Amino acid sequence: MAVGRRDKTASFRGSRIVVAIVIGVLLGCVIAFLFPYGLFNPAASVQNRRIGKTNFQIGSSSCESSERSKMLKSEIVSLSEKNSELKKQVRDLTERLQLAEQGKDQAQKQFLVLGEQHKAGPFGTVKALRTNPTVVPDDSVNPRLAKILEKVAVRKELIVALANSNVKEMLEVWFSSIKRVGIPNYLVIALDDHIEEFCKSNDVPVYKRDPDAGIDAVGRSGGNHAVSGLKFRILREFLQLGYSVLLSDVDIIYLQNPFNHLYRDSDVESMTDGHNNMTAYGYNDVFDEPAMGWARYAHTMRIWVYNSGFFFIRPTIPSIELLDRVADRLAKQPNSWDQAVFNEELFFPSHPGYDGLHAAKRTMDFYMFMNSKVLFKTVRKDAKLKKLKPVIVHVNYHPDKLRRMKAVVEFFVNGKQDALDPYPDGSE
Repeated sequence: MAVGRRDKTASFRGSRIVVAIVIGVLLGCVIAFLFPYGLFNPAASVQNRRIGKTNFQIGSSSCESSERSKMLKSEIVSLSEKNSELKKQVRDLTERLQLAEQGKDQAQKQFLVLGEQHKAGPFGTVKALRTNPTVVPDDSVNPRLAKILEKVAVRKELIVALANSNVKEMLEVWFSSIKRVGIPNYLVIALDDHIEEFCKSNDVPVYKRDPDAGIDAVGRSGGNHAVSGLKFRILREFLQLGYSVLLSDVDIIYLQNPFNHLYRDSDVESMTDGHNNMTAYGYNDVFDEPAMGWARYAHTMRIWVYNSGFFFIRPTIPSIELLDRVADRLAKQPNSWDQAVFNEELFFPSHPGYDGLHAAKRTMDFYMFMNSKVLFKTVRKDAKLKKLKPVIVHVNYHPDKLRRMKAVVEFFVNGKQDALDPYPDGSE
């Protein structure tokens, strides 16, 4: 009986030892899992609490380093994006500020920007501010065009012409005259692929814009007036990039370098459709209305329009505003003639319901920058005037442009004195 009791006691003690061992092993596993850095390590305790809060996500020091690196890279990318966005906002705000400068007290604000205020000087010595400051160039407007202009332009100036396949023959006569004179800074804006390849094959600087449905449709098949209207939209980028442009139609013969004959003191410097001193530079035209009796004579001012096919435009805020105004009106009034709109926006003064453009303008010498009316109606018939060598001749008054362009070359370049004789003063 005593032997049986001792066996049961030994068995019970053995079971308790096994249970204790099992419990110890389980507790060890749990502690090892929860406290991998040691039970009495403070940093380990903090780390363990962090692990507990993050669903027991445990990583080695190398993993932490990798994650930290990724996090820093992500932050750098994010900051870079924010920086680009801030730069864009600064550019936008700068443009808005420049536009705001065109508002009230524009002359006062501009004067404050350009220099200190001064008292008026003695009689006959006061001269108003004529030349507006140029805009800050912004290459982000068109980086591809900016690189081309950097290579082509001379002193930030160049001749620019738009052309499509409809004017290919005139274009060839046009750039041949430019090459003959030795003018390096000119660029053709090709409105179709054929003209682009034609220019490249003749070593003529050319630029074809990125696709634009509105412009491309007109550019490919439009006539002279339609294509002419596109220039006001396209030229804006040139001015924003900080370049002065001598805009040229292709029905022009160059006989001298025009950049040697510019004043550069105005926003717009343009050739005139006038044919003498009065019509070119303006005159007092007296209107007679007999029914008014004593007040029958009313004095009016008249000037013949600027030619929108040849003008020099500087990169100023008023110049860009002019292009915007003309482009906007031509878009809203598709049947309008671009030259008429160009002159209305340039000359009409402010009045109730309309804010006029505050742009400085200069009329070019009509004998040096000669239109075809002056040439065929006056110059060729005068022995002294025939000895003149104009800077350019613009065949703008006559529809048989190509034939007359070639005759101009024969007369002024090749010295054939009777080359202009077969043509009438006007059109047939």
